Amino acid sequence: MSTDPAAAPPQQGDYQLAVEHGGIVYTAGMTPRRDGVLVMSGVVGESVSAEQAYVAAGIAATNALTAVRCAAPGASNVRCLRMTVYIACAPTFHDLSAVADGASAVIRAAYGEAALPARAAIGVQSLPSGAPVEIDVIAAVS
Repeated sequence: MSTDPAAAPPQQGDYQLAVEHGGIVYTAGMTPRRDGVLVMSGVVGESVSAEQAYVAAGIAATNALTAVRCAAPGASNVRCLRMTVYIACAPTFHDLSAVADGASAVIRAAYGEAALPARAAIGVQSLPSGAPVEIDVIAAVS
């Protein structure tokens, strides 16, 4: 995972990608973007399948972890404490946890089972730029 600030996902507005304070890093909401370009848009349960949203959640989580590492470039330990996964979904879509598992899989692969955070998966009407998922992370770094 890169700690090069140039590798950080580009901001989409007037905010910080992540803020470190007292060994805790708070990320902004991250959507499934590569090089600043949204790789998927739509509503889960309508134009986006649960499987596609799982992949999108993984991309967004990768962006969040990159933001954590960029906010604390000297940190050798990262412990994800809390993650919120927002899912733009149809009113009849209820498999939110399965989508959020895509983000958890990325954290597990990067830092191991013990790094998995407490998590919430929340269905919403819409997300920035029409993204199907948005993720924010709170992590302890040392």
